[in-house]
Amino acid sequence: MKKIFTLSLILTFCQMSLFSQRYVEEIFDDVQVTADVTYGINPTLLFIAQAGEAVTQELQMDIYEPAGDEETARPLVLVFHTGNFLPNVTNGQIAGERVDSSAVEICTQLAKRGFVAASVSYRLGWNPLAGTQPERALGLIQAAYRGIQDGRSAIRYMRRMAAEADNPYGIDAEKITVWGNGTGGYLVLGLATLDDYSEIVTTENGPGKFLLDLDGDGTPETPMVVEAYHGDINGEVTTVAPDGAFGYPAGDTTTIANHVGYSSDVQLTINVGGALGDVSWIDENTGPILSVQSPFDIFAPYDDAVLIVPTTNDPIVQVQGGLAIHRTQAALGNNSSFADGIFTDASTIEAMASAEAAGHEYIEGLYPFITPLNSAGIPEGVVINWWDPNAPAPGQGMGIPWNMLPHPSGDTFHDQGLILNENMSAEKSRANIAKIMDYVIPRTCLALELAECNYLFTNTEDVLEDDLFLSISPNPVENTMFIDANDQIIKTVEIYALNGSLIAKYNNIEQTQFEVNKADVGTGMYLVKTGFENGFSTRKVVFK
Repeated sequence: MKKIFTLSLILTFCQMSLFSQRYVEEIFDDVQVTADVTYGINPTLLFIAQAGEAVTQELQMDIYEPAGDEETARPLVLVFHTGNFLPNVTNGQIAGERVDSSAVEICTQLAKRGFVAASVSYRLGWNPLAGTQPERALGLIQAAYRGIQDGRSAIRYMRRMAAEADNPYGIDAEKITVWGNGTGGYLVLGLATLDDYSEIVTTENGPGKFLLDLDGDGTPETPMVVEAYHGDINGEVTTVAPDGAFGYPAGDTTTIANHVGYSSDVQLTINVGGALGDVSWIDENTGPILSVQSPFDIFAPYDDAVLIVPTTNDPIVQVQGGLAIHRTQAALGNNSSFADGIFTDASTIEAMASAEAAGHEYIEGLYPFITPLNSAGIPEGVVINWWDPNAPAPGQGMGIPWNMLPHPSGDTFHDQGLILNENMSAEKSRANIAKIMDYVIPRTCLALELAECNYLFTNTEDVLEDDLFLSISPNPVENTMFIDANDQIIKTVEIYALNGSLIAKYNNIEQTQFEVNKADVGTGMYLVKTGFENGFSTRKVVFK
């Protein structure tokens, strides 16, 4: 026998269905939102051309909680929006704010499950129209660096509020997850892996990609990020530019320390559609990561390739996506908290099939999100945003409907948005978000060790190392399921629905064969757990 992760339910938990499904299902009807919470201040470059210096801005988040919840130590998920590190409309997208439809929907669904969720804004601004690839790489890495600083400030703010302000949002400060959509995925992956400034200048994929050749000798030597100008990687030190380099006036404040003394660590990172600045940033100290990404994403590399600016199609910098990230995570054992879990949801089954379709092994924690090509033959990626084409646009397009606002590439923002979101609708995006939730929630239960739900997916108990003697047939079952254990004595048979609820249990069998009628369980897919003197065997069976 061996100790592995397998499904095990405790009957008393099953009888308490509302409690047992917390975090897995939406058990709250309503959500309360505390909007415009200022979690820090920091200088932005957005208005430096007009103001002649970096302008201080408030950093804000909207906090979502389950209405009427009496729990006071709930896991926290910080959600970071997409947008190419540029303001809404300027980025060429109908997205890029903490009120994006996807960010609001994800936070709402999490809060209804019992989490506390916050949609977080962060500093934006860089020049994607710069004339050379090194200049574009310079702008993007600095923008990502500021985003990482702000993300870590948001984490420390919530920990500080829990410690010093009577924990107004009822969080467990030791169970914090960061979730990034699109560009937000780049932010949270950097936040989770970049733990030493030197890693920026010692990249391996490719080498020296964040260095500039300022003296023109053909050898890049100047870091694109310098702590004396851009601050420390956590944003815990107020920094003043010593001279006029990097576009800052001499003496300009570039970083303001926020919430010093609290940890910036997270317990889980969820990346939806983003990539990592350099996979060498992952080491044995990196925490668990979940990724949902299209293998055929035309902008964010799935393995190891050069990132392309969506609005200009210009190359920026070599980055690594979900496949490279999770091969590295698997090699280091960083996803061990859920790597051996038992997951039978449709999203996991689809992820396994999609990995095969993408031509690689299935790696636990990576959901290759494949959808049919649209009518133009374009892979749309992970579509989770939607919009009302007639509604006023937030940000710079205020008061102008999307179907009237001209897009830099031609037509309107609405028309351009449909190119990668054909038949756009709330229903389409919510269905994709539901798939993502089905995949990430069980693994979140395990990674965060949430007592209320992790028992649904894991328990260390004796499992038969070799159960080839056991036969369950037919599968699918039309009328009767036959269990044949050869010469082994069957003690118990338990049948569970995929949501973890106990459907049927048969004790004191003491035979080598057993039958279960379809009438006892009904139509559906189930886990059949057969118990013996020296362990258990779990099989998935379909009743037609």
